[in-house]
Amino acid sequence: MKANIGLIGLAVMGQNLVLNMDDHGFRVAVYNRTTSTVDEFLDGPAKNTQVIGTHSLEELVDSLESPRVVMLMVKAGEVIDQYIDKLVPLLSAGDIIVDGGNSLFTDTNRRTQSLHEKNINYIGTGVSGGEEGARNGPSIMPGGNKAAWPTVKAIFQAISAQVDGQPCCEWVGDNGAGHYVKMVHNGIEYGDMQLICEAYQLLSQGLGLNAEEMHNIFAQWNQGVLSSYLIEITAAILAYKDEDGQPLVDKILDTAGQKGTGKWTGINALDLGIPLTLIGESVFARCLSAQKSERIKAALALPKAPAAAFTGDKQAMIAAIHDALYAAKIISYAQGFRLMREASKEYDLSLNYGEIALMWRGGCIIRSQFLNDIKQAYDANPELENLLLADFFVDAMNHADAGWRKAVILGIELGIPTPAFSSALAYFDGYRTERLPANLLQAQRDYFGAHTYERIDQPRGEFFHTDWTGHGGKTASTTYTV
Repeated sequence: MKANIGLIGLAVMGQNLVLNMDDHGFRVAVYNRTTSTVDEFLDGPAKNTQVIGTHSLEELVDSLESPRVVMLMVKAGEVIDQYIDKLVPLLSAGDIIVDGGNSLFTDTNRRTQSLHEKNINYIGTGVSGGEEGARNGPSIMPGGNKAAWPTVKAIFQAISAQVDGQPCCEWVGDNGAGHYVKMVHNGIEYGDMQLICEAYQLLSQGLGLNAEEMHNIFAQWNQGVLSSYLIEITAAILAYKDEDGQPLVDKILDTAGQKGTGKWTGINALDLGIPLTLIGESVFARCLSAQKSERIKAALALPKAPAAAFTGDKQAMIAAIHDALYAAKIISYAQGFRLMREASKEYDLSLNYGEIALMWRGGCIIRSQFLNDIKQAYDANPELENLLLADFFVDAMNHADAGWRKAVILGIELGIPTPAFSSALAYFDGYRTERLPANLLQAQRDYFGAHTYERIDQPRGEFFHTDWTGHGGKTASTTYTV
């Protein structure tokens, strides 16, 4: 019997997706560059399943029903292109290649178009949820050549997470839309994690709470508006003890890694002229954490943080930190969805923001109760410019504003860095300010570079230049408007 789908790459994600597909009655053929891994998989986790092991790409392709579907779960970049080059001669018109890794969306654009010219259908799909999600139901974000969607839809929607009877998987859009949405998901993930870490440091260093006390706080927060996978696992991490009975989290070196998707999100935001300040600060916070040896030197050489301990009402400040976390989280998602709105126009992606929120409600790393509120906001107004303008989030920000400011002030007073809390607050204050000091900035640009400016007493779109020094010219420079 032929297999329904083939999968290349038996690392953790690949193996668990295969087992997930097998659980749902799909027959899967597998291949791995190190062929011994195939045999070990069949003798181990895949024992007594329908999984078919193959030791060559030719054998893999021959084992598939038509139209053939081959899913790549390998390292993004050149490796994907290498496998595509090897697969194309083995495939026929109408066959499908699926890239399930974290590829850059522009690469997916290129591959979709190139393979379309060869009559091969291509799907670039974001898969989120880590090892657990891959095994039990991830969030799946497919895009590319829509002609391929009917063939893989049953498989992808069956193995995805289910929330209220709906699969956390739907067609996202053409070309690199799926990988674009996954990129933004990962950027928001960076933001969520950094915000939680800042709350953790304010609670531990600022209020002097121990791991058990913080475990209880995060467990309680997980019962309310902050309910999410990341808050849940944070509570679990804080409760975990090392062999000596001490909290393991206290023994982990404070240098964070990253794989690039948060950076890509920030770069794209700069390209599109969209302020993505919180996610950008979250990426830079990881970069700063990696400079461990420099930070040790700086801690010895530079003035110490204020020594004063917090002496106020701890319960009130815990509530303030909760509100800061919630408000800044709203900003992170507002910025992320605003970026997707701009990208949808710029790249003609036709994104459905409510459907994206729906796909993120289960399976993925940022899954949370909060996403239901986003879905409802876009259901009420599909053309919503910014989540901050939706009634639900207007009310939420009004309630959280005072506590948010108190938490940031606590960090400033005690020398505890809160880059994500602070940058989110600055964005919020800037977004709701009718008149910003950019009038002075434009005057400066016109003074030194004749870059022109608009006037409040003249129609938008009319540009003026002033000879500020009395000996400059009347010729204006070109201007760049994001």
